[in-house]
Amino acid sequence: SSQKYNYMLTDYCMRISALFTVMSLSCADACAWGFFGHQRINRLAVFCLPPEMMILYKPYLEYITVHATDPDKRRYAVAAEGARHYIDIDLFDRPPYDHIPRKWADAVTRYTADSLNHNGILPWHLERMLARLTKAFREKDLPRILQLSAELGHYMADAHVPLHACSNHNGQFTGQEGIHALWESRIPELLADSQFDYWAGKAAYIREPRTFIWKVIRESGMAADTVLACEKRLSGTFPPGRRFAYENRKGALIRTYADDYTKAYCLSMGDMVERRMKSAIAAVAAAWYTAWVNAGQPSLRELAHTTLDTGALQEMEKLQQQWLDGKLPVREE
Repeated sequence: SSQKYNYMLTDYCMRISALFTVMSLSCADACAWGFFGHQRINRLAVFCLPPEMMILYKPYLEYITVHATDPDKRRYAVAAEGARHYIDIDLFDRPPYDHIPRKWADAVTRYTADSLNHNGILPWHLERMLARLTKAFREKDLPRILQLSAELGHYMADAHVPLHACSNHNGQFTGQEGIHALWESRIPELLADSQFDYWAGKAAYIREPRTFIWKVIRESGMAADTVLACEKRLSGTFPPGRRFAYENRKGALIRTYADDYTKAYCLSMGDMVERRMKSAIAAVAAAWYTAWVNAGQPSLRELAHTTLDTGALQEMEKLQQQWLDGKLPVREE
């Protein structure tokens, strides 16, 4: 029955989520916002939706949560995937980054497709994903709505990370290797649930998606210097022995940033990480809502009682298993 199926899907997603939590401890450097951050953002965005959308998203809350990280898992198996997660905006323009063509065709004309795919296509890919989700809503295609919602949420969250809009994305040019995971994984995992205000308000309609997306990207790009400068200054006041610590996680000794250093770094940036995370939650909800409105606000009531087909389930299980088995190699950011 539909009720039994949904119970099984929820149980499956919760078990996979628990396994991902374990995996995230060893691969946080490779995933934007880390598994924790991406899953929190997608999950909390659901609660910003209006009742007409909540009727579908709430029953599939675990799916939307767990599959928030699918693009990160896929990027090591699909050559074209990596460029969708970032844009090295400083290689295209100088602050305030007003001269980069916003239309894909114009950007290709100016920079060439090869250059764009090498230096990142995140803002243009977000437009494409929004259009795809709108089409899925219009066609009332449940598997596509769920998949695209989860993945659009991922890319929108990536756009809110300053180091995803900066060529020095892991401090590799300034002797700050590891800062990527420190900012977007270690800080949220240590502090978000206990200190951050997550409530992002009701989902708002995005009247000009392209303008909205580029505003997010520009804000991230403009914040990247602060992210790097604050850590550089702080590292000079902490000897290495106090910057790092070793933790026993699931029987393995893991080198990570010490709690005191992580907290001091977060404090040095004010409320930046909290603001960007809350903004990401609001933007994800707004993107889902906008796609639904642009599709004509179709009734989602009947879809809430529809089951995913066997093929869709098998495909997501295959991706999960490849990741958990380590068949999708991890590289450092």
